[in-house]
Amino acid sequence: MDLKIGDFVSRVSYNNDTVFKIVDIINDMVYLKGVDIRLYADAPIEDLVKCDYENKDTELFSRIDVKKDMDRSEFFYLPAKILHIDGDKEYLNRCMEFYKKANIYATGEYINEKDISEVIYKLLKKYRPDILIITGHDSLNKTLDVNNINNYKNSKNFVKAVLEARNYEKSHEKLVIIAGACQSDYESLIKAGANFASSPKRINIHALDPAIIAVNIALTEKNKEIDLIELLNKTKYGHDGIGGLKSSGMMYVGYPR
Repeated sequence: MDLKIGDFVSRVSYNNDTVFKIVDIINDMVYLKGVDIRLYADAPIEDLVKCDYENKDTELFSRIDVKKDMDRSEFFYLPAKILHIDGDKEYLNRCMEFYKKANIYATGEYINEKDISEVIYKLLKKYRPDILIITGHDSLNKTLDVNNINNYKNSKNFVKAVLEARNYEKSHEKLVIIAGACQSDYESLIKAGANFASSPKRINIHALDPAIIAVNIALTEKNKEIDLIELLNKTKYGHDGIGGLKSSGMMYVGYPR
């Protein structure tokens, strides 16, 4: 089969469950990146088949229903500010488009996962966000102990970054932190101070899942309690992919417009 970098493919051995983009081919081994899922993988050429890909970000955006009457209201609205730090530039750009569509002020920083903890305090002082996202790529060696954070690719790096962020702002109400990526150590991230984290069932998450959580919080009126289960169900895989703490909205509402 004639394959080239940039082709969309799926793996026969995994029942073609995930669409990947080819990022490299070395001899007979093909290196893959999930198109929607924050996942890197590799596979032999004979395990791959070409497939079509349809971007469904608009469908995911439709799950954000809290701003439908804002444009016609006599009130004015000040959504929460977001700082999104991502270890993957392509996914970061995709999330930034998502924030732009929601008319939310968001700043994106592309930083390698191992370096986030070194710069996060400075970035928080610079941008002073209400909501912080720390994400990128992660993975778990499932043949080893899932309770040992050393068996995860980047969970330890995410935990360090969350701890540094909590040194900047201890209050979970003043700074909402959404942390983790595919298969991350959910319990360790929550204990470190994250409001929301992946992944309770150690599964892969959608590239936009952290952004979906952030946008819904940013566009919900301040001090209005958010239905936690309903919020998690707005993400691609629900509470299997992301879990967290009960939270309130962070958007200020004023009058007159």
